Amino acid sequence: MFSKILIANRGEIAVRIIRACNEMGIRTVAVYSEADAQALHVNLADESYCIGPALLKDSYLNMTAIIDVAIATGCQAVHPGYGLLSENPRFAELCEKCGLKFIGPSYKVIAKMGDKDEARRTMKAAGVPVVPGLDEISDIGEAKKFAAEIGYPVIVKASAGGGGRGIRIVQKEEDFENAVLTASAEAKSAFGNGKVYLEKFLTDVKHVEMQIVADEQGNVVCLGERDCSMQRKNQKLIEESPCVALKPDVRKKMMEAAVLAAKTVNYTNLGTIEFLLDKQDNFYFMEMNTRLQVEHPVTEYVTGIDVVKWQIRIAAGVEFIYKQKDVDRMLRGCAIECRINSEDARNNFRPSCGQIKFMHIPGGPWVRFDTAIYQDYVIPPYYDSMIGKLIVYARERTEAIRKMQAALCELVIDGVHTNAELSGDILAQPEFRDGTYCTDFLDKFLKNYK
Repeated sequence: MFSKILIANRGEIAVRIIRACNEMGIRTVAVYSEADAQALHVNLADESYCIGPALLKDSYLNMTAIIDVAIATGCQAVHPGYGLLSENPRFAELCEKCGLKFIGPSYKVIAKMGDKDEARRTMKAAGVPVVPGLDEISDIGEAKKFAAEIGYPVIVKASAGGGGRGIRIVQKEEDFENAVLTASAEAKSAFGNGKVYLEKFLTDVKHVEMQIVADEQGNVVCLGERDCSMQRKNQKLIEESPCVALKPDVRKKMMEAAVLAAKTVNYTNLGTIEFLLDKQDNFYFMEMNTRLQVEHPVTEYVTGIDVVKWQIRIAAGVEFIYKQKDVDRMLRGCAIECRINSEDARNNFRPSCGQIKFMHIPGGPWVRFDTAIYQDYVIPPYYDSMIGKLIVYARERTEAIRKMQAALCELVIDGVHTNAELSGDILAQPEFRDGTYCTDFLDKFLKNYK
């Protein structure tokens, strides 16, 4: 097992990883920007080092600075968390070349699955269902003809990156060329890669993802699903498990497809296979996230498995102790997660920064708040707006909803605006309560939200 790990991240996920390491008896090294000098992960780690100014490119995306700290402090491994460098194959490769274990899959797998059109081709060849589409747009004229053949609406998507950037939905032919050019330009700016591909845009669909664990001994196990359909502009807001719209036979097939996807690319460590589920119970591969997901606590609650600790164990060569039949028996109850963002939902989701003047965290059985903020902490303006994740668990979904509503009411973060009230309003909607909401629900709901 590792004796010291560097956490190449910030915020709540850095805190989450540090706590897991503490429980495993592993020393931790934190890196931080000048803007994060008072951040919680800096204070919780055994060692902390400033690696640059506030801007991401000068600090948390500075691969050389991060690796220099890891080597100088005697770390054996680097945990990238999610976002930032977690799906950067070059960073994973540099770690390997410098004798550091990257806690995640190999850089070759990250590169392969990070190129979404290549991932699509790979899955199609393996027999995993994919959405009808064009693997890469190299000729706009030919792509326009193909779009007409499969029928509008279609969606243009960046081959690299994620987070909802480099994506354009095209409703009619005359908008096609501009959508391709703007999506490509946005992808080039965000990810350094302007490649885009084309898919049929499916309506009235669920966004369902399968959590897989794959050890270095060749075992691949699926830890069940998460319904991530409650999203705004392709950004998830509320996640839950299980997905109430998923029939048992379809769930089994989707889990098997997720395992097949992982085995096809010789995947190791933690990963997520994302699918779209239509009203006819057809499901289609969308993408693979080669990292820890923001919403991993949902899976931890319904399985009882600490996936962060298992990330570390697997990276150290430990065999995963659970088989698929074990997990199938362990899956129980219902978990819901609400992302708490520092933004004004009633003012076009304007980011909200400043000092936390007062803070109260909800409690009670099976209530969890993952965060890196604290009273008097000053939220800087340079980073992602998510400041915490509120997670609840109950035996029944109805009880879980009530528990989350109560927790949201109890949560107090004074000094900045948050989206907690919006999450409570969503939970009260009939579409959420009966589980029929789809990926377009929130955009429709927000049109009348004042």
